[in-house]
Amino acid sequence: MKTAIATVSIAGTLREKFAAIQAAGFDGVEIFEQDFLRDAASPAEVGAMARDHGLEIMLFQPFRDFEGLPGDLRARAFDRARHKFDLMAELGAPLMLICSSVHPAALGGIDRAADDLAELAVIAADRGLRIGYEALAWGRHVNDHRDAWEIVRRADHPNLGLILDSFHTLSRKIAPDTIRRIPGDKIFFVQLADAPLIDMDLLYWSRHFRNMPGEGDLPVTDFMRAVAATGYAGPLSLEIFNDQFRGGSPEGIARDGHRSLIWLMDQVRRTEPDVARNVPVLPPNITVDGIAFVEFAASAVEQDRLASALRQMGFYPAAQHRNKQVTVWQQGDIRIVINTEQTGFAHSFYLNHGTAVCDIGLHVGDARATVQRAQALGARVFDQPVGPGEVEIPAIRGVGGSVLHFIDDSSAAQIWQGEFDPLPGDGAGFGLTRVDHLAETMNYDEMLSWTLFYSSIFDMQRRPMLDVADPDGLVRSQAIAAPDGRARITLNGTQSHRTLAGSFLTESMGSVVQHIALESRDIFVTAQQMADAGFAALEIPENYYADLRARFGMEDETLAHLQSLNILYDRDDDGGEFFQLYGRPITGGLFFEIVQRRGGYDGYGAYNAPFRIAALKRLMRGKSMPRA
Repeated sequence: MKTAIATVSIAGTLREKFAAIQAAGFDGVEIFEQDFLRDAASPAEVGAMARDHGLEIMLFQPFRDFEGLPGDLRARAFDRARHKFDLMAELGAPLMLICSSVHPAALGGIDRAADDLAELAVIAADRGLRIGYEALAWGRHVNDHRDAWEIVRRADHPNLGLILDSFHTLSRKIAPDTIRRIPGDKIFFVQLADAPLIDMDLLYWSRHFRNMPGEGDLPVTDFMRAVAATGYAGPLSLEIFNDQFRGGSPEGIARDGHRSLIWLMDQVRRTEPDVARNVPVLPPNITVDGIAFVEFAASAVEQDRLASALRQMGFYPAAQHRNKQVTVWQQGDIRIVINTEQTGFAHSFYLNHGTAVCDIGLHVGDARATVQRAQALGARVFDQPVGPGEVEIPAIRGVGGSVLHFIDDSSAAQIWQGEFDPLPGDGAGFGLTRVDHLAETMNYDEMLSWTLFYSSIFDMQRRPMLDVADPDGLVRSQAIAAPDGRARITLNGTQSHRTLAGSFLTESMGSVVQHIALESRDIFVTAQQMADAGFAALEIPENYYADLRARFGMEDETLAHLQSLNILYDRDDDGGEFFQLYGRPITGGLFFEIVQRRGGYDGYGAYNAPFRIAALKRLMRGKSMPRA
């Protein structure tokens, strides 16, 4: 399977685009005409530039408003096409995309369009070129791939074929299975794009909101299954129009694009193996059974503040690394690691970000298979020298330069018992059992990339994106969770440094984990024990609790109990309940959250987020957050 991407999909000059596309692992490119016209290089120089980067020019596009024109307009259209054919010959582009006409003077009729395209195919064939016809979703007379195929079929010329674009088919809700009836050798090219479901004008939707397969809501896998069933063996290419991508990193967008194609074909192979026999076999999406550990990089001085906060939540120092200044604090199945080494990755992370979460351990079924799948999807493997008696734990780079380590049943005992000595202490705790979720904060334009990262490697699904109101801006929140809820991550994207999320990014120099949510068996008991131990809960105003009474008709005794412990509450439509207790920021704006879920509640208390943000901002107003 050859892969390509349209130059319009990423930012930069043509040379910068080619470099990013090559580095991401693509085989070729579509030259988008406007990109070429803006460049100062000649057609021959652009072609040579692409080939110097090891890229094949697979398509030149778009050629607009060709078929169905009357009189002089028709003659002019053929003249334009001849000019583009000359240009393609210099570029070294063998195929031109002709999109269905939107010209106001264009005449309808299948036979008329077929005659025009057949005549043009003869001209193309004389020059050793091919043409492909694509139905635009907003085409004047042709806006359905079934009509476009009928035109190509009637034209009946070997140098004329069909070009399919997932957005044009799926945005109009045309059943992808209708593609299965098209002969694969008459499909000349396939373009792929996803998009969020938005009710708006098709042209505007297409030009501004396309994204990579797996980043949106369209059934792109079903589309690609139908294409594969035809026997199509040509390139798979991305054509993405997205305002956010146009201002993003060419390297990052190209890398995400290549990852999305690998992921897509892996999905096709798993859902319909008979049509994707030649697709490389990857380990399946990795099941994550939970958060094995959360590691802080800290200084020797700062670890005392962390240790004090952990004691107030019922944690105890459970183990000390035999060779390093690394301590494990534990409660239930939760391990919080504090690393104060003066060398190695954690120390480098501390120097760049201050005291922060530098490493997350995920418990998976097969650690080696996890890295194998992650590598195939373009993730960067992480390693550092292993000391005497230490276990080499498979790992990759995560968000913000952090690390994800993978622990399975075969390695867990080797790590916790083989590398650490137990410490004496009371392990009773305050009823905390496991990590419920981690909240990672990032710039808004990184969210799609990291959503694809998690959902393509792991067996984790996206939940609907939510808008969270901050008094100084808007934060978008995307939850990703394993099907059984054993592993949950929320990605919070911000565009303003004035939001709480934005100020955290600024203060921590781009660190990621902003809060850690821990599950309690009984949040009322846990909250009281923590309060008795000196834990300072985030103060929630009386107005919030008065509103709870109005929203849920809550009894006064229950309401008073919630308010006395600063516990927030939410209830879903099925009666599931969610309780939240927030701690005050410990360092750099990072804080802990205690939660309890009842009755199948599956959300994150989104309704409460603005009140939590406002309370944190009241606390922070006029104060500087502690930072090592």
